[in-house]
Amino acid sequence: MVSSIRSGSVVGVDGVLISVEVDITPGMPGFNIVGLPENAVKESRDRVVPAIKNSGFQIPPRKITVNLAPADLRKEGTLFDLPIAIAILKAYGYVKGSTDYLVIGELSLDGYVREVKGVLPIALTLKRARELKGIILPFRNRYEAALVGDINVYPVRDLRETVLFLNGETEIAEVRLDSTDIFNNGLSDEVDFKDVRGQEHAKRAMEVAAAGGHNVLMVGPPGSGKTMLARRLPTILPPMTLDEALETTKIHSVAGILPVDNPLVSIRPFRAPHHTISDMGLVGGGANPRPGEVSLAHNGVLFLDELPEFSRNVLEVLRQPLEDGHVVITRAKTSVSYPSKFMLIAAMNPCPCGYLGDPYHQCTCAYSSILKYRSRISGPLLDRIDIQIEVPALKYEHLRDVNAGEGSKEIRERVQRAREIQLKRFAGRRGIYCNAHMDSRLIREYCKIDDKTEEVLKRAIEKFGFSARTYFRVLKVARTIADLGGKEEIDTPCIQEAIHYRTLDKRDALR
Repeated sequence: MVSSIRSGSVVGVDGVLISVEVDITPGMPGFNIVGLPENAVKESRDRVVPAIKNSGFQIPPRKITVNLAPADLRKEGTLFDLPIAIAILKAYGYVKGSTDYLVIGELSLDGYVREVKGVLPIALTLKRARELKGIILPFRNRYEAALVGDINVYPVRDLRETVLFLNGETEIAEVRLDSTDIFNNGLSDEVDFKDVRGQEHAKRAMEVAAAGGHNVLMVGPPGSGKTMLARRLPTILPPMTLDEALETTKIHSVAGILPVDNPLVSIRPFRAPHHTISDMGLVGGGANPRPGEVSLAHNGVLFLDELPEFSRNVLEVLRQPLEDGHVVITRAKTSVSYPSKFMLIAAMNPCPCGYLGDPYHQCTCAYSSILKYRSRISGPLLDRIDIQIEVPALKYEHLRDVNAGEGSKEIRERVQRAREIQLKRFAGRRGIYCNAHMDSRLIREYCKIDDKTEEVLKRAIEKFGFSARTYFRVLKVARTIADLGGKEEIDTPCIQEAIHYRTLDKRDALR
């Protein structure tokens, strides 16, 4: 007896269709799964057989062989439990109706269907395939699949209900969802820039960073507001488009961190991993690769507080995602790619004790220890950070100020106008959406300056010892400052402000 059911799996953040084939023959009873299954898939046999029995179906002992095709693709996770069970019951004659559905779900021993990871990319694959009637999946995953639209979503609670539905003995209401409404209802921010007291220079730098998509490093003593500023950056970034939201939601779905009651990531992610994180936790990996923090921050912000406290090798693996916008993880049997276009916002103290330059506390660090502390951040990583600013300790009058500062809404409007200018500028250029994405060729084309402004930049390079990369980064930031001001050309004040955002590149920064 042979039967087959269509199912799905995930490779990276993309869904693939899988055929679950079952062959039942007389002979020594056994249950074998082939087709490159990993451990969780192999353990399906110990869940499927009790689930079938406890759902009221009797299957005589036979030799059962399950093939997951294509056989050269590694299969992971527990989502094959339900399709394997349905294929076995179909082979035994319990399922007599049409099985032209994509089936996924994990089974408990009593036949209950548990939620699984990666439903959204699988549902998107089903939408492109169009040869199946719909998707049968766990009840708790119903909204995630319904986000796709134009596919029939049938949520089930247990194995028996699934069999009755396939046999036409019961009806299951299709789940419909308007992803646009969910997207618009989710566009709300819990924090606002008006909560930040003082730090006008830092707020301006964050506005410039948001307008051009630039990475930022904040240097300041404890309690100066670095974390508060970082957490409010997403509130001034342009709102996510629906396509960006779906792309980000796919990653969160694969990682298994998507809330059941909130199936769409409609606000730009803000990820703030602890400094004890491993390199695999940051960029992804493992025996069975999973997305890391840089991918979970895709289309949003990655905040690294206490930057020098991170392991050196952890910081160095940031180079590829910062440069390429994606992470490639290669293992002996597989290679996957995860998107990772994010804004890096980092914060650090000016010295080990944290109080260098603080007018209210005395620094107790030796000059050599300060150099050693800052040397934990490599030059190549610093070169990838466009804006480096000092965030000084707050003065008492700022703490007592009852007047709210400028809110996120007003700042975001200016940021959006600058981004619209950039989108028109880079129209037709694939993968270039903001000034931070420009390479040296585009910088020469769009960041031209006159002789007077060139002389200002030349003196700064000679005085502060800027590298060639820093030269181009200053021009990119100056281009963004000009866009915020609605200027066609980069003038001297734009260059001067951009130079002011290179704190750690100045030779006399510690003097």
